[in-house]
Amino acid sequence: MEITNELVNYLEKLGRIELDDEQKIKTKKDLQDILSYIDTLNELDTDNVEPLSHSFPVFNVFHEDVVENGDMREDILKNAPDSSEGCFKVHRTVE
Repeated sequence: MEITNELVNYLEKLGRIELDDEQKIKTKKDLQDILSYIDTLNELDTDNVEPLSHSFPVFNVFHEDVVENGDMREDILKNAPDSSEGCFKVHRTVE
């Protein structure tokens, strides 16, 4: 694929950016270099290579949820200015 001036203008419009002529020339060259590098990578023989999502082993670490502090309702309610039936009691804010 060849990077054309029309493609650079389209990408400029799509990205909602404005490039001056010098930046357009550099962008065109950079995009062409990227595509050339991808073509080089496509030439590699990867038939016997296992697909990876990371270059090193990554595992999810799961642990069982264990309640450590238990029922502390009474201790927590000691800090409340007012409580009723095991709940915080607050002033009405809406009429």
